[in-house]
Amino acid sequence: MSLDSEIDALTHSHVYLGKRHDENARRTLWVVLLTAVMMVGEIVAGIAFNSMALLADGFHMATHAGALGIAALAYRYAKRHATSGRYSFGTGKVGDLAGFASALVLGIVAIGIAWESAIRLVDPSPVEFGEATVIAVIGLGVNIASALLLGHGHDHEDHHGHAHDHRHEKDNNLRSAYLHVVADALTSVLAIAALLGGRYLGWVWLDPAMGVVGAIVIAVWSWSLMRDTGAVLLDATDDKLASEIRTLVEGPGDATITDLHVWRVGPGAHAAIVSVTGQGRAIICERLRPVHEIEHLTVEIR
Repeated sequence: MSLDSEIDALTHSHVYLGKRHDENARRTLWVVLLTAVMMVGEIVAGIAFNSMALLADGFHMATHAGALGIAALAYRYAKRHATSGRYSFGTGKVGDLAGFASALVLGIVAIGIAWESAIRLVDPSPVEFGEATVIAVIGLGVNIASALLLGHGHDHEDHHGHAHDHRHEKDNNLRSAYLHVVADALTSVLAIAALLGGRYLGWVWLDPAMGVVGAIVIAVWSWSLMRDTGAVLLDATDDKLASEIRTLVEGPGDATITDLHVWRVGPGAHAAIVSVTGQGRAIICERLRPVHEIEHLTVEIR
């Protein structure tokens, strides 16, 4: 058996931060500041006006401010250590680690809101609906502004690149920040609906009921983000990308893949180890040239 490996770790960059890393970092930092300011206002108002929906939204926003802060720090850490030899494939996964942590925070928030709302359903208390509604509307405005600020980068990350539409092109750090502000917007909308229903229809129970609904939706988002970021952290294989590699290498019928490893190393960037019999390294590399997601390719000829 002969072995001809492409060992290029010392001859090319291992910076896999994504094309919009710096822009996304700036957007996230602005959203952290907006969220922190509104968080204080909603918590104070929720206590003053005795609104569970408003208070839940405020504490929800508080945890989001912390999670968004983690996202901002992740961007900074990834950029600062991008060329460090300590990380074999760079710091492209730091965003996924931050996203997984944010997903855990989202899950904890959902449990907390559901628990407190259930208590209020059993033992309702009076709410100052008018004043609380004003604060909730202001909070929604901040949420919408934050979502628009992050949403442009989020949409671009989902759709950039060549014709192949792979989910791995997402920046999960930006995605986690985006989900946090969208979750905030959802709880603000539910809070406003609950407060208006209580004020004009006398449905006091609607305030905590909306808290339960919001908790369920947030929990679903949390699980989705945790599942996707966890897969990246565990080096899960992208089946579509692996299938594309097999088709390009084995399609002509003169080569066979004996071993294949494909894993994500950053937003839109993958590493691949391809063991092949039947053809030389140069030919295999040329066949895989159209697969732009592969930033680090090792071809092993057996």
